[in-house]
Amino acid sequence: MTLSEPTLAPPMAPSTVDMAHIFAAHAERAARIEALRPGNKDRLFDGLTAAGITHVTVTFDGAGDSGQIESIGAWSGETAVDFPATEIDYAALTWDDPEVEMRQLSLEDVVEQLAYDFLSDTHGGWENNDGAWGEFCFDAAARCIHLEFNERYTSSELYTHDF
Repeated sequence: MTLSEPTLAPPMAPSTVDMAHIFAAHAERAARIEALRPGNKDRLFDGLTAAGITHVTVTFDGAGDSGQIESIGAWSGETAVDFPATEIDYAALTWDDPEVEMRQLSLEDVVEQLAYDFLSDTHGGWENNDGAWGEFCFDAAARCIHLEFNERYTSSELYTHDF
């Protein structure tokens, strides 16, 4: 009998990644972002009201791993209006800095940012596979944001027959 060296690699060392710490840090960051949202919404609704905009509609569509906002429309009653050149404060966190960053964004840019944030929060991956489409309504008078979300999916039906 001939002795031979083992051919299997030694087992991997245990992971040094602390997943509990990673998940806790993610949850803390998400909570901090969520805490910034009411102030951002208030500043947006104040800016829309000051500009005489009663509501804003945002349509979006996506599939096949890409999605985008298709249109953003501002309205004063039943009349379409242009967004003013007004800029407002928008509080944000960046990935590489734990401090809140105050940005000056146009009203339209804040609407777009919030729409993407809410899509990510409520329907993460909305642009993947069959995708989704829908519309937001930012109601300045009611100070609320309404989302109508339509998810696409592929379906199949199985029929069996014995003859």
